[in-house]
Amino acid sequence: MADKNWQAGGKDSIPARAVLRMVAPFIVILAPCADAWAASDDFTPPNYVGSADPNTIWIILLGGLVIASFLMAIGLWVVSALRKVKRSQLRRNAFISSALNNLNQGVVMTDAERRIIFCNDRYLEIYGLVRSDVPRNMTGPELLELRRKRGVLDISVEGFYARSSTPDGLITELPDGRSVLVKHFQLPNGGSVATHDDCTEQRKLSRKLASTTQFLESVLDNVPVCVAAKNIEDGRYIFANRAFERFSRFSRDHIVGRRADEIFSPGTAASIDKADRSALDAPEGYFRSELFVERGSEKRILASNRVVARNENNEPEFLIALFDDVTERRSLSRELENNKKFLELVVDNIPVSLIVERVSDGRYLLANRSAETILNRRREDATGLTAADIFNPREAKLIIARDEAAIKKRGLLTEEHPISTKDGLRLFLTRRMTVLDDSGEPQYLIKTHEDVTDRRQTESRMAHMAYHDGLTDLPNRAAFLQALAQMIEACAGTDEEFAVLCVDLDGLKEVNDVFGHAMGDKLLIEVASRLQDSARGGVVARLSGDEFGLIIDGKQPASAKLLAEQLGEALANEFQIDGKSVRTGCTTGISVFPHNGSDAASLLANAGAALFRAKAKSRGSISIFEPEMDQQIRDRRVLHQDLSLAIKNGEMSLHYQPQATSGPTVATSEVIGFEALARWLHPVRGFVPPGEFIPLAEESGLIVEMGEWILREACREAASWPVPLQVAINLSPAQFMHGDVVSLVHSILLETGLAPDRLELEITEGVLIEDFDRGVALLRRLKALGVRISMDDFGSGYSSLSYLQAFPFDKIKIDRAFVMNLGRNPQSAAIVRAVIDLGHGLEMSIVAEGVETQEQLGFLSEEGCDAVQGYFIGKPFPIGQYAALVGRPAGNVMETVRKTG
Repeated sequence: MADKNWQAGGKDSIPARAVLRMVAPFIVILAPCADAWAASDDFTPPNYVGSADPNTIWIILLGGLVIASFLMAIGLWVVSALRKVKRSQLRRNAFISSALNNLNQGVVMTDAERRIIFCNDRYLEIYGLVRSDVPRNMTGPELLELRRKRGVLDISVEGFYARSSTPDGLITELPDGRSVLVKHFQLPNGGSVATHDDCTEQRKLSRKLASTTQFLESVLDNVPVCVAAKNIEDGRYIFANRAFERFSRFSRDHIVGRRADEIFSPGTAASIDKADRSALDAPEGYFRSELFVERGSEKRILASNRVVARNENNEPEFLIALFDDVTERRSLSRELENNKKFLELVVDNIPVSLIVERVSDGRYLLANRSAETILNRRREDATGLTAADIFNPREAKLIIARDEAAIKKRGLLTEEHPISTKDGLRLFLTRRMTVLDDSGEPQYLIKTHEDVTDRRQTESRMAHMAYHDGLTDLPNRAAFLQALAQMIEACAGTDEEFAVLCVDLDGLKEVNDVFGHAMGDKLLIEVASRLQDSARGGVVARLSGDEFGLIIDGKQPASAKLLAEQLGEALANEFQIDGKSVRTGCTTGISVFPHNGSDAASLLANAGAALFRAKAKSRGSISIFEPEMDQQIRDRRVLHQDLSLAIKNGEMSLHYQPQATSGPTVATSEVIGFEALARWLHPVRGFVPPGEFIPLAEESGLIVEMGEWILREACREAASWPVPLQVAINLSPAQFMHGDVVSLVHSILLETGLAPDRLELEITEGVLIEDFDRGVALLRRLKALGVRISMDDFGSGYSSLSYLQAFPFDKIKIDRAFVMNLGRNPQSAAIVRAVIDLGHGLEMSIVAEGVETQEQLGFLSEEGCDAVQGYFIGKPFPIGQYAALVGRPAGNVMETVRKTG
């Protein structure tokens, strides 16, 4: 710049040079004259000044004139140069200001004293400021404080400078939703420059790109086909989805970054490389083939599609491989041809009637042999006819109307209706499904007719069984509670009273022990008959094994007490059964509506509390519930009421206790499953021990609802585990006595998608004690579903061996009472050893409960016990504590076991 200024100054000195050139001749001319005058003695200036030499005076005058002219020229040059510099500076400033003001970024510049020396229009526009808001000599911090007051700065001044000076800059969020990226740069002269870039759209695009990337990765991870990508340059994998992981049995971290020959066997790697080269050599960049690969000791067939991905220069960059294990598919394909005729034969002979009708004209195109029952003629004779040709006008009109409804719906239409056949009027389940052509128009109507007459009769009987006791045919607990609720509804708001009686049969266990269960069952049938006779039309139900419930109206409690006395007298008479005299008696507890409860559960619980008090007094006594009974009974009633709402209120939860193989140590014991255990966190009482609420649920019948919730929740949770471990669930005897437990288990398995062989149902011998034949039948039906059946608390009863003989259990669980005494009681060791040998002899696996020490684990491992469970292996915790064990992200598996054990 100095050079340029200097060059400009040289150019502006031309006027001074011109003056000098003008003056110089005169100086040259006058100088000799002056010398001549000075040399002439006769020459005397007309104005002589003192004694000064005239030549000197002339020279002085002429020199002054020259100097004055020179100084004037210099002045003119300086003024002209300054004006040019100022105009040039103004032009440069105007250009810079115009350029900066037209930037898409906001720009602020400060000097060494942090005073603002420039602020462009874009900055003011971004933050809604005007030029007058930025006065002369305003500092940068003052401008930031102004923005804070205006609500367009969401960070402190110090934070602003600290964050914006980083390489990534600072992103501020404005109230209108815009985002601004600020970067602050310090200049060598002490000043600074800050840029403000509206990055709202870029951030939206970035988030959208991240979301899209995540979505695509999620899609690829969840497609059932194996997907892998590799770099063509070095042949190393850069991506592998979960299906690839599952097939190869290698983790993604093990696959990515390696070549095929570093992962697979040499033969498999060679097959993969050959397919890769074929894809690269294919003109279209696409190659489809089948590969034979080795996976461990297995040989698998893969259907492979390989695609070459090219970059923007149309050069091969990546190789994408999609493949699926078609080993079973190829095997099935071979079998399909062999079985085709067989399947046609099966379809032709299935017991369900099958008819295919053409939509366009309603003519029957196909009918199997079973359809002849519906058509009342040979199927060959029905082909080509319509419903109007086959059925009478009334039936044909109904059939055509239902066909048209199914066609209009374009989906499945199911209904039940009676149809006249040669065997009489039968109930048929008819399903109609419309088949669409390629253009989406109805083309065919498939109709199936299934004779459900016998099934509905069976279901009717099962519905009766669901609410009636299988032995006495009395209403069961569920039906009794329904009747009680209906009675409450009828008497609510009136002066009517009624009583609930809980009658406990005395001596039933002794009869079973002495004469056997068959005699005990016959006794129960006779007792039920006498109770019905004595109740004179009142509701009588069997609540549990030896407990009955009755509802009686009238003046209370006098009517209830009189009935209780009559029941005692009726049961006191001997029973003659199979030529033997059997005696029994009863103990009774009474509660009265509305004084002792306004709902069914409360009335039954209070009657039970009164029965409990009566038993405490003496057998055969009668007790009427009193509100002044001890606090324990009242707490029990409140706890029961809370328990009835615990599931609805979300207070119940499941904890899971690991079951592991019995290795010599915890570290060598592999977790193979979990037992689901119910836990109750009361909002006021806090944690309620299972030993308190489980018996209460058993007594009140709530165990049926609770058991269903536990079963559904445990199956739902287990179905979500990536690692398919077993889940064990306890079933209460009440669940077998009330409702169809087999249908419940089946529906929950279908609902949750849990594989049946992963579910293990644990039962106690109480299931079989109540009704042996029915219990065994239900267990067989459960096992037919594919679930595993385990006998819990083996050895704690008195007839477990007979049950093992009657039903092939999958597993036996040794009661914790024997395990806890291992090492202290030689008898316990002998019993445990004998149970292990017994179970293995019956081809049943053995699980030992209550393992709490290394000594117990070591003993069980040495004796060949199959599995162990207990605090030493792991305490019951929410499944999140065992996330790593079930395949969810977590810490080291064995470390987790040690911490919880």
